[in-house]
Amino acid sequence: MDTLENGQQSAQQPVQQTVIVQQEPQRKSNGIGTAGFVLSLVALFLCWIPVLDWILWLLGLIFSAIGVFRVPRGLAIAGLCISLLGLIILIALVGSLVALIAAS
Repeated sequence: MDTLENGQQSAQQPVQQTVIVQQEPQRKSNGIGTAGFVLSLVALFLCWIPVLDWILWLLGLIFSAIGVFRVPRGLAIAGLCISLLGLIILIALVGSLVALIAAS
């Protein structure tokens, strides 16, 4: 130990530096499931346009069904439920149109 001018001693100890490397977990995304959800939602809002609705509904159903098998699957399941709700509405509309045509 060294002696300073005022009589104090300085302690020379080795300094240990610890470096901590922390990696953020990779955010997993399910692009196909999200696309299926969005397409199903748009098809539900555009159910009054026959051909466009059928195309969007079918694509939403397919993408959501594929997205269910990937992680995370929350939006894919929601898209699948919305697609099935759209199918019920589609069947009701077609049934109503057939009933109207048959009654006339």
